[in-house]
Amino acid sequence: MLQEKLGGVIRAVTEKDVREIYDFVETAFKTAEVSDGTEQDFVLELRKGAYLPELELVMVDKTGIIGHIMFTEQKIGVTDVSGLSSVFTGLLIAPLSVKLEYRNKGVGAALIKEGFKRAKEAGYQAAFLVGNPEYYKRFGFKETGCYGIKNDSEIPDQFVLGCEIVPNSLSGLAGSIKII
Repeated sequence: MLQEKLGGVIRAVTEKDVREIYDFVETAFKTAEVSDGTEQDFVLELRKGAYLPELELVMVDKTGIIGHIMFTEQKIGVTDVSGLSSVFTGLLIAPLSVKLEYRNKGVGAALIKEGFKRAKEAGYQAAFLVGNPEYYKRFGFKETGCYGIKNDSEIPDQFVLGCEIVPNSLSGLAGSIKII
């Protein structure tokens, strides 16, 4: 298993991790390709909303936290093929952070895959994020427009991505998403 190969263990975040995660995310994004410098504060804001503590994960090894990912609920107003309007509840992935010296070693991939496994077990069918399409396409992410979901945020369309955790869970829907 990748976690063992990396010498790390993926687990849900505990209360004692909260302060360390704030500092970890801040440090990780100082060396990220794209950052606005507020990602650590975004984590705090997400915890005030549709927070799912069982889907906030860290990978730890003997040195401490080496990776962090957070899944929160993301509501999308949709219309199905019969014209009925409803709300689809998926997940927002934000942020994904990996310690600099562990990047490009599979930590991010392991966190996403474990997160998807746990999300599917919890009944979630799709996930959304803002990110680098070249990186995230390996996990099945595509522009939300490919699923008939319009991007209502100010973020360019190519960076607003969606992925079906359960195959065909987004087929036949039309709607809009606003990721802040």
